[in-house]
Amino acid sequence: MERERKDFADFYARSRDSCLRAVLATEGDRVLAEDLVAEAFARAWASWTKVSRHPVPAAWVVRTALNLRVSWWRRLRREVALDGHDRPQPAEEAAGIDGALLAAIRRLPPRQREVLVLRIWLDLDTAVVGEVLGISPGTVAVHLSRAIATLRASAPVARIGNRP
Repeated sequence: MERERKDFADFYARSRDSCLRAVLATEGDRVLAEDLVAEAFARAWASWTKVSRHPVPAAWVVRTALNLRVSWWRRLRREVALDGHDRPQPAEEAAGIDGALLAAIRRLPPRQREVLVLRIWLDLDTAVVGEVLGISPGTVAVHLSRAIATLRASAPVARIGNRP
């Protein structure tokens, strides 16, 4: 049991920030993203014998957090919103991510956002991303290609000299 605790503590220390950034890129509300990641890590600990054998436990945590977000959103739809209390708070500055880039990522379709954060930010290979999301590696490549093309198209054009 002590060995499992140490392994999980090491995993948590190594993976927490990258998992939070991945969820934050898709969610946008830092407080909610932190809650989702904390809950996902709690579930990872509860199932650590299974999660530790996963090819990429960090991807398991991110996927769990994203699934929790969907569950949270479904519950929220049934609740009555209070005036202004349901607005997400800006989180770009706390995450160390360029605000314009994060805004462009948030405008991507959900599946493209998920593929982008798992493939690029968590540096998972295409096969693992496909396995985590339940899609084929070819579909991962298509979503990633479309996401990058959209981000490139929305990037501001740099001005050289006085040229418009």
